[in-house]
Amino acid sequence: MRIIVPKKIETKRLTLRQFEEKDWKDMHGFYSDEIATKYTFGRALTEGESWRTVAGLVGHWQLRGYGPYALELNHLNKVIGTVGFWYPCEWPEPEIKWNLLRKYWGHGYASEAVRAVQNIAKECLPDTPLISFTDSKNSAAINLAKAVGATFEKELEFRGGIWHVYRHPE
Repeated sequence: MRIIVPKKIETKRLTLRQFEEKDWKDMHGFYSDEIATKYTFGRALTEGESWRTVAGLVGHWQLRGYGPYALELNHLNKVIGTVGFWYPCEWPEPEIKWNLLRKYWGHGYASEAVRAVQNIAKECLPDTPLISFTDSKNSAAINLAKAVGATFEKELEFRGGIWHVYRHPE
């Protein structure tokens, strides 16, 4: 079954929209940062790998009818990360994911965007329980999951480590 969600969401400070090719350059700021990617890729990515990763985000929309949004800071008209729906083949369940360029951490952008995605999920995916799936050592992601109302559910072995499943409220 193909599920359709809005291609664009707006909040007071942010626009969440589908990715465009030009966005990979902004996202390379995240993907090339070894601190920012420590718990996702485990290393910094090259420009080519960043481009292919953004192409994968676009492709997720094509394959599933929903996916991660480019997170744009309205007053800058600049992509500062990605927030949205994510369900690659090896994931245990559909999730709400987020990644922000490090210089935008701590400003409440991720929680604002995640709450907007949670609201869309209640409207468009009411029968799809959502998780956030994170490395158990990623305390920042765990704190954000809790801050937006997700609750710890279980631990799973994944990619050679222990990951946590946090369940978002329905």
